[in-house]
Formats: sequence, structure tokens, C-alpha cells
Amino acid sequence: MMSRPIAMDDPIPFASREYFIFLALLLFARGMDFLSTWVATPRLVLEGNPIAKRLGWKWGGVVNLVLCVGFARTPLPALIISTTSVLVAARNFQNAWLMRTMGEDAYRFWMSERLAESRPALFVACLFGQCLLFALVGTALLLLGGLTLISVGVGIGMIGYALAVFIFSLFAVWRWRRGHGN
Repeated sequence: MMSRPIAMDDPIPFASREYFIFLALLLFARGMDFLSTWVATPRLVLEGNPIAKRLGWKWGGVVNLVLCVGFARTPLPALIISTTSVLVAARNFQNAWLMRTMGEDAYRFWMSERLAESRPALFVACLFGQCLLFALVGTALLLLGGLTLISVGVGIGMIGYALAVFIFSLFAVWRWRRGHGN
């Protein structure tokens, strides 16, 4: 347990016990995001984040390590980043087996075919429903959680996850539709 309650805006002293707890949390969460991405798309063909795709594995790892070391000093961002990263990892793992089994290019082609067969409004409605449900749970934590470090950090992390999934998914489909003349 923490030696004292940590306020949301209190910086954590570097190399303190609390610092190493937040560092471990960040390293675990970002590590799970990296692992789940590698299982799903080892060549980053299916990576939805254009920054991560551009950085690649080596520079992405270095940047994430530096960010973890820095954000471990700030409890609220550390919890937000950790929550969002773990939820992204869970989403990646959901279909990673299929992506890996089919291969990145075959999976992308298969998904493109499914998108071409579906109505865009149906895809957007389902995506919106999924993201809205995550955002509502995050909002409930913010409104009903007593504004504690954990309820605010996890709540904002859930809302951030919902926004990231919605924006990156819409952007990917928009790029795909633009490339296919639809």
C-alpha cells in the first residue's frame, strides 16, 4: 500500500516506492499493448495508430520506455495511460489469433471484403455503440467514484480508449473507402 494518499496533481518523487509502483504499472500496460500488437500484426500492417506504425518496433519501444519513465512521476496520467493501454491490448488480443492465423495481408483483404459488403451506416452505428458503452462506464466512474485518483484515472482512461477506438477505426475505414472509390 502507498505510504500516504496520493493527490491527482502531486508529482511522485523519482525512485521512490510509489514511483516504482507507477513505473511497473505503466511498463506492464504498455508491454501488454506491445505484445498484443506483435501477436496480431508483427509487420505492423494492421496497426491503426499512424504514429506507432511510423515509429516501428525499435523506436516505438524506445519512445514508450522514455514515456513510462517520465509519466511514472505523475499519478493521474499514469493511470489514464495504463487503463487505455490495457483496454487496447484486450481489444488486440480479441482477434489477434485470427489475424496471425490468416496472415496480416489476408486478414486486411478479408476485412476489406466485409466492409465492402456492409452498409457504412451499420458499421458506424456498431462502432459508436461499442465506444459509447465504454465511455459511459468511464463517465459513471467519474461522476459516481468520488473523484478519487483511481476513479478519475480509470474513468478518463476508459473514455480515452473509447475515443481512440472510434477515431482510429473511422479514420481507417475512411482511408479504405477513399482508396476504393466508395
